[in-house]
Amino acid sequence: MNKFFDKPWFYKIIALLAATLLVIYIDTTQHGYFTQGEQTTSQQTATKKVTISVPLQVSVNTDRYYVTGYPEKVKMTLSGASALVTSTQNTQNFRVYIDLTKLSVGKHTIKVKVTNLNKQLAYSINPKKITVNIQRRKSRSLPVQIEYNKNVVPDAYTIGTAKADPSVVSVTGAKSEVNQINKIIAKVVLPTNTTKTFEQQVMLVAEDKKGSQLNVVINPLAVNVKIPITLPKKTVKIKLNPKNESSDKVYSLTAETTSVTIYGKSSALKKIKELDTDADLKNVSSSQTKKIKLKLPNGVIKASEDVVAVRITVANSTQSGS
Repeated sequence: MNKFFDKPWFYKIIALLAATLLVIYIDTTQHGYFTQGEQTTSQQTATKKVTISVPLQVSVNTDRYYVTGYPEKVKMTLSGASALVTSTQNTQNFRVYIDLTKLSVGKHTIKVKVTNLNKQLAYSINPKKITVNIQRRKSRSLPVQIEYNKNVVPDAYTIGTAKADPSVVSVTGAKSEVNQINKIIAKVVLPTNTTKTFEQQVMLVAEDKKGSQLNVVINPLAVNVKIPITLPKKTVKIKLNPKNESSDKVYSLTAETTSVTIYGKSSALKKIKELDTDADLKNVSSSQTKKIKLKLPNGVIKASEDVVAVRITVANSTQSGS
């Protein structure tokens, strides 16, 4: 047995096994596992790909030209080192734009460009090209017209003059569009049976003669609209008309409230000079105060008083003749 361990080839095999195990150990500790610092470095150098929505800027002489047809935002795909992509995504310290400064009036298809983007990042834009329409710019000041359905207001009520604040607005757009403007409208939707003054912020639209909406910029875009709605009123005296008097009695009637305010249709109120009120004296044999319900004429909706107190003084007719 001792002769077996004394063989030279035996020690060579042992040495080879030991060397192999040492190489495996070193390789595992250096490449198979990371310390905390090495893991952070790996995350920073890993690649990342994201798609974000970014504003599209337009380079053009805005004092002279008006541009339509371009989207407000475009899709941008970024790829590169994870940390760099994340930083760029959060800060968006680059510019995506179309340059129209050297183009004339008309339709043009233009490439979307990017500037100030880190050169270590790869990117793509969707859409890559955009078709725009460049027109001569024009501005006008126009009055605001108010439209609403008067039929939703009850017949007895009076609708005053509707007003917009501001009453005049500025309109800007392509010359061809601005020239077609027939009116600037605030379209008001009144609730059914509106019985009091209506006030609301209303969006404006520009329309041509056919009623089609035009693509222009209105400033301000909304105005405050006020539509006065009132119920006409009138103050009249109360006229007491005694009914069913006894022939042997003398009556004196005095209303504690001598006048009343009535509300209703304007045309009906104009015809009313005083409010006739019947005082039923049947079975009234002694002086007393009686409450009498007011009768409203046609066209009158309500009155400030529903009933009035009437002092009734009763005397025998023989006493009045002595």
